[in-house]
Amino acid sequence: MSDPSRPCVVGVDAGGTSTRALAVDAEGIVLGSGRAGGANPNAHPPAQAAANIAAAIGDALRDADPAAVRACVVGMAGVSKLTDPAMAKVFDEAWAGLGLGTAVRMVADAEAAFASATDAPDGTVLVAGTGSIAARIRKRRLVSTAGGYGWLLGDEGSAFWIGREAVRSTLAALATGGPFEGLPAAVLREALHMSDLDALRAQTETDRLLTSRRLITTCNFESPIRLARFAPLVSASAAEGDATAREITDRAAELLVANALAAREDGEDTPVVIVGSVLVGDSPVGARVRETLSALDIRSATDGVLGAAWLAAVDAFGENAPRPVLEIR
Repeated sequence: MSDPSRPCVVGVDAGGTSTRALAVDAEGIVLGSGRAGGANPNAHPPAQAAANIAAAIGDALRDADPAAVRACVVGMAGVSKLTDPAMAKVFDEAWAGLGLGTAVRMVADAEAAFASATDAPDGTVLVAGTGSIAARIRKRRLVSTAGGYGWLLGDEGSAFWIGREAVRSTLAALATGGPFEGLPAAVLREALHMSDLDALRAQTETDRLLTSRRLITTCNFESPIRLARFAPLVSASAAEGDATAREITDRAAELLVANALAAREDGEDTPVVIVGSVLVGDSPVGARVRETLSALDIRSATDGVLGAAWLAAVDAFGENAPRPVLEIR
């Protein structure tokens, strides 16, 4: 059994739906892991968000001495909220109860994502999930951004943006009488449970107007970011050859590439780390982004909690600190 008093660090990935923490020793061995609810202060009350982070850290340190923690890095979506002194105080009070041997360093989740994919201190991270943002990283710190203004002012190329374009294209099809195959049919099936294509084609102009109003009402009734739920339909339709879906995914990729390049200096040859549901896996947007940026060193983020843990290890043990090995002891 390991010595609970040996020096260690803690890395935390605090997202909107869940929070994960890892306790790691100087050799990169994971000593413990913890999990709790979401901790994005834009989506949860501050006290709840802070309590969830503290709970995950405490869980990760259940077999270690909190006083032996030499560094703690929390990568958090919505970290800019902590520029409000009242908000920061709520989180500071949560840390005080943990008895850590160090202060907690809060960083943007983009910094943790970048660190999860590369040892390089400088580069770019391009995030496209529900929202989108590109960030310039220098000495492993976020120094500037392109995009990332939220659903109302930006989030170009994000799942929200893609979903909104899917609904808009469906409304255009309803206004002109079709065609309804492919993406429009998928959107109407998801939003209004309309699965009978023949009945849809047979609708009169007045019927289509009523369907449009139902679709508009349904989307406006929900939270705006719920439009992101239509993004997977666009990817699937694009893969099946739907021209409108392909136009949307191509445009999304163009917008994301533009933000990524805006976050870089001319002639920069540092890595570009991509992260988020819109860019990973078999996403057509991700494929187009990689193709467009193929002259650059493109890497995919692995796991934000590993990135946060390694940043903490560098803080405590120096640049040569090994990356965490997912072997819990």
